Amino acid sequence: MPVRDDLRALEGYHSPQVTVDVRLNTNESPVPPPAAWRDAFAAELSRVQWHRYPDRAATQLREGIAAMHGVRPDQVFAANGSNEVLQTLLLTYAGPGRTVATFEPTYQLHGHIARLTGASVAEGERAADFSLDLDEVRRVIAQSSPIITFLCSPNNPTGLVESEADIRAVLQQVPGLLVVDEAYGQFAPWSALGLVDDDTPLVVTRTFSKTWSMAGSRLGYLVGPSWLVAELDKVVLPYHLDAAKQIAGRLALTFVDEMEERVHLIVSERERLAAAMAAMPVHVFPSGANFILFRPQTMAGRAVWQALLDRSVLIRDCSGWARLDDCLRVTVGTPEENDLFLAALAAALGTEVRP
Repeated sequence: MPVRDDLRALEGYHSPQVTVDVRLNTNESPVPPPAAWRDAFAAELSRVQWHRYPDRAATQLREGIAAMHGVRPDQVFAANGSNEVLQTLLLTYAGPGRTVATFEPTYQLHGHIARLTGASVAEGERAADFSLDLDEVRRVIAQSSPIITFLCSPNNPTGLVESEADIRAVLQQVPGLLVVDEAYGQFAPWSALGLVDDDTPLVVTRTFSKTWSMAGSRLGYLVGPSWLVAELDKVVLPYHLDAAKQIAGRLALTFVDEMEERVHLIVSERERLAAAMAAMPVHVFPSGANFILFRPQTMAGRAVWQALLDRSVLIRDCSGWARLDDCLRVTVGTPEENDLFLAALAAALGTEVRP
């Protein structure tokens, strides 16, 4: 049976999954959640009434997220990973006859999910250094009048953090909703969460996958105006968050100090990696995330990626993406994993790792 005509040319989201000693390609946390979280999670799971549906409103989870960010629970929407948050937003506000704006290169699923809903996507271009070009933003908005405009900060895959001034400038321009995707927001020096209120068409999306070490649970959320959250609650499937996921997220919020320690470790390792890589024949792009985008200068990016894989180190090959010729992206791992990556990269490039 043929699929919809508008879906025939689309491709799915792909990320290689192979068996290696060092896996640094998917921006996961390099360390697991605290042992105390696992014990508390197991204890609560043993008391779940599995023959009953979970709390449809995820009340306690939303209350916990709201308390952490200093907002009301009715300003919080939670779903199965930040991608389902994005999907629900787009199902609610995009669709046929409407346009969504992105500024490339950026997170691929913003445009991909928008197209799945039947919306058109207006793709603006970032500046040569991948920063946001406000003149280009004004051009795209004037020509396409998007119902949703996406910004990703820190931007994936470039790692760039959007400035508060730029976010405010875009917010003044958009005719619809501005979505700031902060999947890596805890690694950055500032957050757009402080700009959210009930009078502003702005939402900020977050995930538990990175800083909370919970990629396996698939839990994400947004903070936005209460009127918007009420509309999302109408669209999302009933009982979409299972009991285990709600428990996992609620308990994670009691380990904020441990999460912040992991963030500090990863940021420190990110800066160490960037400094070591800058001493090699590669161009390192500035990053405020838990990954680093870089471009080898003496070899093709794909050849370097394969040479790393041959040494059992897997990173993300971005060289086939628009404007990212020869670019690769490495997730910040543990100090031991980072050392192995640096050694493999040096060997691939025929250079040495400087201490």
